[in-house]
Amino acid sequence: MQVQQFSNQGQDVKGLQKVSHWVTDWLQGDLSTITLPEIKGSISIFVGSIHYSLHDMTIVRCDLPEPSVSFSEGTGLSFQLQGLSLAITGQWNTYFGIIHDGGWFDMALFTINLNTLLEFENTEEHLSITTAMCNADVGGVQINFHGGASFLFRSFVKKFSGYIKTMIQQRICPQFQKGIENIDKYLAANDVIKFDSYVYLNLSLTDSPVVFDNGFELNVKGEFYSIKSPSEPPFSPHNFKLPWEANYMLSVGVSEFCINSAAYAYLKSGVLSINITDGMIPKASPIHLNTSQFGSLVPQLPKKYPDMEMEVVLYATDTPLISFNQTVINVELSAAAKFSAIKSPTHLIPLFTLDMHYSFSAKVYTDGQLLKGVLEMKNLTVQLGSTEIEKFDTAPFENLMKTVMNSFVLPKINAQLKEGLPLPSVKGFSLNKSVMTIENGFLFLAADITSPF
Repeated sequence: MQVQQFSNQGQDVKGLQKVSHWVTDWLQGDLSTITLPEIKGSISIFVGSIHYSLHDMTIVRCDLPEPSVSFSEGTGLSFQLQGLSLAITGQWNTYFGIIHDGGWFDMALFTINLNTLLEFENTEEHLSITTAMCNADVGGVQINFHGGASFLFRSFVKKFSGYIKTMIQQRICPQFQKGIENIDKYLAANDVIKFDSYVYLNLSLTDSPVVFDNGFELNVKGEFYSIKSPSEPPFSPHNFKLPWEANYMLSVGVSEFCINSAAYAYLKSGVLSINITDGMIPKASPIHLNTSQFGSLVPQLPKKYPDMEMEVVLYATDTPLISFNQTVINVELSAAAKFSAIKSPTHLIPLFTLDMHYSFSAKVYTDGQLLKGVLEMKNLTVQLGSTEIEKFDTAPFENLMKTVMNSFVLPKINAQLKEGLPLPSVKGFSLNKSVMTIENGFLFLAADITSPF
């Protein structure tokens, strides 16, 4: 699987600039909920030292200019923030010998600038983000103390401001680096994603990230495994080259190997099977799972086991294989249907097993937020796998199943595909203006991303 992220410099709202909009909107909404760390220190005066503590600080106003974000070729991301201003309220306490005092304060931080460079690396097969460079400065600090005997300290406000400015300035980069470290830990813990209760997806990197001046590229394993019985499939991946589509924020290439590994994982998990009883057949169906009704298909069946309900176990006998072949998706499916007569709820009489092979072709495309397409059955063969009764001709079964597929199953599936299936979204992020094409050996999807912010 291959992933590319781009910044289209020819359009205003693309790539990283759009991401910077999201970051700005998110920060504007969340900064007011952040509790700032306590600031402690001391100031020397002519009769000793005043120890102070500024605590319970919250941001009440934020003037946040849009950050400048760009790719740094060969490294990662350059992030610059110029002219951030904050208004903060909090509590203050001072200690001078046995004299304690306290109150509240208003503080304004002006012209906070942050210039950082983030580096993308492959660390133990996961995308690692580290802070390669960080510079920060605070243009100015203004503090007004209220309550207590705060007027006694007004003459020291300039010293307070200078100390606090230096202390805040020294804390910006470590706090930023701590945030990046948390992101890195999250990435390290999520290179394997539990897809459902049966399979998981391995998204570990197969090589180092490649960063260009207008985007970056990741090659990930993209292999599904059975949670119950993880093992490598009996087929190998093939390299493919993802087209460079810089008019979209995101491009993803999904190989045949990725899709087929999912089919293999589900097969190993034992979920590609179903028990079908007559109660699951619609009442309006012309044929039901009863030995007498199967007389036209298997003449000897009602003679040996008259008027008995049947059960069918339908299961995949091999890994379903999907191939991408220049605009067309081909699907090969081998299955078996094991028929039994129900003598009692705990006593089944084996009858016969049919081996089946299906061939389908599909064409798919995206239309706005929907996945649309058409599915066609190319071929269906039915053979007698084994029998506990006399051998019989499977041609009537084959003709019946072709009729059912072409007259009932495929029309329903294609009606749904014509209306469209919604493209997936993750935590409110969804694909927009997407384009999907089928290439030789892989599926290609290019799209912009819509944010919930």
